[in-house]
Amino acid sequence: MIKMGDGCRMSEPNSPSPVQRVPHTKPPFTVGELKKAIPPHCFHRSVLRSFSYVVYDLSLVFLFYYITTYFSLLPSSLTVLAWPLYWTLQGCTLTGVWVIAHECGHHAFSDYQWLDDAVGFVLHSSLLVPYFSWKISHRRHHSNIGSLDRDEVFVPKPKSKLSCFSKYLNNPLGRVLTLAVTLTLGWPMYLAFNVSGRPYDRFACHYNPYGPIYSARERPQIYVSNAGIFTVGYVLYRLVLAKGMAWVVCVCGIPLLIVNAFLILITYLQHTHPTLPHYDSSEWDWLRGALVTVDRDYGVLNKVFHNITDTHVAHHLFSTMPHYHAMEATRAIKPILGEYYLFDDTPFYKAIWREARECLYVEPDEGGSEKGVFWYKNKF
Repeated sequence: MIKMGDGCRMSEPNSPSPVQRVPHTKPPFTVGELKKAIPPHCFHRSVLRSFSYVVYDLSLVFLFYYITTYFSLLPSSLTVLAWPLYWTLQGCTLTGVWVIAHECGHHAFSDYQWLDDAVGFVLHSSLLVPYFSWKISHRRHHSNIGSLDRDEVFVPKPKSKLSCFSKYLNNPLGRVLTLAVTLTLGWPMYLAFNVSGRPYDRFACHYNPYGPIYSARERPQIYVSNAGIFTVGYVLYRLVLAKGMAWVVCVCGIPLLIVNAFLILITYLQHTHPTLPHYDSSEWDWLRGALVTVDRDYGVLNKVFHNITDTHVAHHLFSTMPHYHAMEATRAIKPILGEYYLFDDTPFYKAIWREARECLYVEPDEGGSEKGVFWYKNKF
């Protein structure tokens, strides 16, 4: 079920009734009014509490690994079941670790920037994420969300800029292929080649200190990020020599693929919905752009992922707020947001299929007066 505002229900995109869109006009509230509605303690960042989530997640990571050391004692029929269970549990838990590192990048972990960057650098590097490189581009995503001209990631294209073969993928088999490639290769392709990112006038890459994504002042941080990736890569190389490639793939590689898949899935569903607008430079402003996001329900995984899934609207409005206060903040601002707040509890595996079918490109409404407001469409 899709809900807009404080209980106003919307029809599904494939239902006979028309879709009720999120409002695209200037909101009747300000960021200051939203902030006043949130209890002040929600903005308090506790070092001890933040570290408690790191310790909890890493304890689970090491526990799951320790259990694998007994898999060799299992009969082969059970081993076939045990490894996929390990991959799933470890991949989900490591996604939670990824979210904590993401929070460090927003200075939402503690009151100390150096501590946030130290923790985020270690955690993200361990997951083969260039911490500072992505932190910088992600900050620009938050500054320009909803803008077709300046947003950094999952920027929808107008119909005229779709690839020539896009219409041939607009079928069930094509969607399966597209989703499979996106979920497995989307994250490394974005980091290495800026796939699905903002178009630049030259080659853009998160590993290139001299690329168009970064300024001269930011280059030293890119070198540090790359050093973190090379260090973890060397550790993995030594593990391959010591344990073998199969061991590294089973213990580390497949869980990391699951992390990457969830990262793409979560980000895509946070910013892609048939009822959400996008804006060109003639219409965009930061507040309207920040509301171009949707809270989703992932069931028990909401907690595993530290509520990045079901409090993303609040996160885009107040990104330095720690995740453990985001639910309370969301409840506080929902009455003010009203119809500007979008929540969709469609199971994520159904939602990604629907969005892949309905949200192929963006165009202004034909005959509409707002030429700078773009909506998702799927008709070729």
